[in-house]
This record gives sequence, C-alpha cells and structure tokens, in this order.
Amino acid sequence: MNKQLLDFDGLEQTLNIGITAKNTFTVAFTHRSYLNEHPGYKNPSNERLEFLGDAVLQLLSSKFLFEKYPESPEGDLTNYRAAIVCTDSLAEEAKRLGFGKHLLLSNGEEATGGRNREYILANTFEAVLGALYLEEGLEFCTDFVKRELFHKVEEIVQNETYKDAKSKFQETAQEKIGITPHYELLKSWGPDHEKIFKVGAFLGKKEYGVGEGKSKQKAEQKAAKNAMDKLLEL
Repeated sequence: MNKQLLDFDGLEQTLNIGITAKNTFTVAFTHRSYLNEHPGYKNPSNERLEFLGDAVLQLLSSKFLFEKYPESPEGDLTNYRAAIVCTDSLAEEAKRLGFGKHLLLSNGEEATGGRNREYILANTFEAVLGALYLEEGLEFCTDFVKRELFHKVEEIVQNETYKDAKSKFQETAQEKIGITPHYELLKSWGPDHEKIFKVGAFLGKKEYGVGEGKSKQKAEQKAAKNAMDKLLEL
C-alpha cells in the first residue's frame, strides 16, 4: 500500500535518481500528524531520517565552507553555515523542489496549510537528505546539496544576510527612528516535543514583523528579519 502514496516518477526527476527503496522515501515524507489519523499505517514518521539528514547537512556544509573560504575565521564560518541551514533557507529550497506536494499529512495539518509551513518543509528537506544518504551515499548527497542548496552561499556572504537578524534590526531601528525593538509572544501551539511559537517584533506599540519557530529564540530571529524588511521600506 505505502508505495502507492507518493508520486515516485515525479520524485525521481526532482532528486535525479531511480528510487528502488520506495519505503525509505515514503518515510521521508511522512509527517507525524499522518500517523494519528492512520492507525494501520506501518511506517514511522520522518523524524529519525530528519535527525540523520541534519547530521549529514552539518558535515557537508562545514566542509564546503571550510574549502570555499580558506581565510575566514571559525566564527564567520559558523555564521555562514547557520544562515544556509536555517529553517527559512531549507524551507525555501524544499518549496522550490516541490516537496510539499509529496507530504503525507493529517487532514488538520493539511487544512491549516501544512504543505507550505516552513518548519515542516525544512524538516522534510533534512529527512530526504537522510534518505539519500542511506540509499545513495555521501558522494551523491554532496552533489545534491551543492546543486540544490549551496548555490546561494555567495549571495548570503556578499549581502551579509548571515548576520544576526535581531542585532541588525536593533541597529537599524535605533539609527532610523531612535527606538529599541522588543518582542512579544503572540501564540504557541502543538505538543511539548513539537511546540511552535509565534512572536511579534515591535517598535513602540507598532508591530513590524512576525515570525514562527520551534523555539522563542528562532521565532524572534524570523520576526526581526521580517521587521527589518518592513523598516527598510519606510
């Protein structure tokens, strides 16, 4: 039954492979919510593959940056890597690759826009990378991330988008309007192990940006980035 759940022809074209281990890739696209509504479903969620893919991505991104920027100190390399593998970045590429349409979600997650939710897409990118590592090996994964993710490294470094969003927003806000930003928790939802936080970035009483993340800190960074974009438009 499981092998019929995904469009493997389309996925093979996207990943540039012939998929033989269909069950592995079905797991990679299985969100935890799907299990709750399908008690007869035999596969686990993609969380273990996400864990593996995250480790592969940390290794490959570190090696890529180490070789590409031989003069950069450790602190800068860490910031470059954080910008490349952050939720926003991975979700952007997962969306471009069409991963959302393959996801196995609960009806509730589907109805609330789960196929386009950034943290789900980012987690799926890592889960797919974990599946690729198991089935195709490290060399294939290296080529995959160079093609599908690392293409934006130079732009990130040149535009300094790797810098801490909250710090940049504070500096710009104080310079432009003389106000220090503050952040407010707007909403949180989900079980304790998968809680999502929604935070607003404010200048005075005015909300300038909103962000979501698996921690308040990550949500604040996203809110600051969105607020910065709005501030620069003024």
